[in-house]
Amino acid sequence: MSTTTLQYEIHDSVATITLNRPQVFNSFNREMALALQKQLDDCVADDNVRAIILTGNGKAFCAGQDLQEVTDPDLNPGFKAILEEHYNPIIMQIRRMRKIVIAAVNGVAAGAGANIALACDLVVAREDVKFIQAFSKIGLIPDSAGTYFLPRLVGQARATAMMLLGEPINAIQAEHIGMIYKAVPEADFQATVTALAHKIAQMPTHALGLTKSAIHASTTNSLTEQLALESEYQIEAASTDDYREGVAAFLEKRKPVFTGR
Repeated sequence: MSTTTLQYEIHDSVATITLNRPQVFNSFNREMALALQKQLDDCVADDNVRAIILTGNGKAFCAGQDLQEVTDPDLNPGFKAILEEHYNPIIMQIRRMRKIVIAAVNGVAAGAGANIALACDLVVAREDVKFIQAFSKIGLIPDSAGTYFLPRLVGQARATAMMLLGEPINAIQAEHIGMIYKAVPEADFQATVTALAHKIAQMPTHALGLTKSAIHASTTNSLTEQLALESEYQIEAASTDDYREGVAAFLEKRKPVFTGR
């Protein structure tokens, strides 16, 4: 399925969602935000989807909010709606789903666009890409969970400077400080993303989803709570076909064939 604001395709169990407003650097308007929410829901419901790539069309990954929308009295939904109906649901969908989401950052990621990328499970970016916490440039605060993710990824001191000063950081720097998973040369970018997504799609994806949930829960759980959650999830993982296949393949000294079940 494709819309005027999104492109969507599935290949070998990998769903690729492409933000498709290149004329405005894939900045979000209401239509694209709601379309992305629906597409993420569809990915969750589709058992054929075992990994998800989120990327952008053209020169940008996403420049954040379309300021033309918020300055047009006929179009402006208001900041309450923009946050509570657009960005916050997207962040929660990405974090809650038990499928791995790869942000393939093909160009600039600014404002909400940067923070949506950081909400994803793995971030692969072209080396020349810049991440910008652009909010302070226009008198706003970071949203889309930027104040949640950045301090946890890079530490409070760096995160504070990035959000207050709004200075760009390139992908190589971002990888070095642990903000993203990997920065790759432009010539290798697409092949790297594709190979990573297909590798994940062939893994025991039910267990990967449980791992993702456990990692996120650890940010608020006590040690006792986390141990109990690991026990719960491990029992669930041990009941899957993939666990049985993994053990059988190990004992038979062959490559396992996982199905995500």
